Amino acid sequence: MNAGADTLRTLLADCRCAGHCHLPHDQRAAVEAAARELGFVRLEADLGRLRKASSVLVRLGRDLDLPEWYGANFDALADCLTDFDGNEAPGYVLLLSGGNLLRADDVAAGRTLDEVLTFAIGHWREAGIPFWVFDATRADTLPAFPPLPAASAG
Repeated sequence: MNAGADTLRTLLADCRCAGHCHLPHDQRAAVEAAARELGFVRLEADLGRLRKASSVLVRLGRDLDLPEWYGANFDALADCLTDFDGNEAPGYVLLLSGGNLLRADDVAAGRTLDEVLTFAIGHWREAGIPFWVFDATRADTLPAFPPLPAASAG
């Protein structure tokens, strides 16, 4: 193990640090490896070029394999992201991509989606469990994930 990988695992494991941030493409492999080593559940959703909240919510349900009762609305999404009954883990990493068109075409829906994600992060933080949301496409609107030493990427 190298110092960069150790630092990354320590950061990911700290629920007080968990948040919603931009993850540059060149850091994704290192984050995925660290999450795997920590035993975190990895979730991934590609919102692609979807423009409508209803389509985004359906896609999230499909990509995140949400339960049958998921109603494809923001309240149900919040419920699902704060109750992983049967899929308990020491932490969670949600990798998002796309969604820029939703945020451009429906600012209120984009804001609500961000509020749901922030709510889930806070819920898990109170439980002492890290829940990270990494967004590959929002470099201009989200804080950057801390840069990693080059040695940690492999």
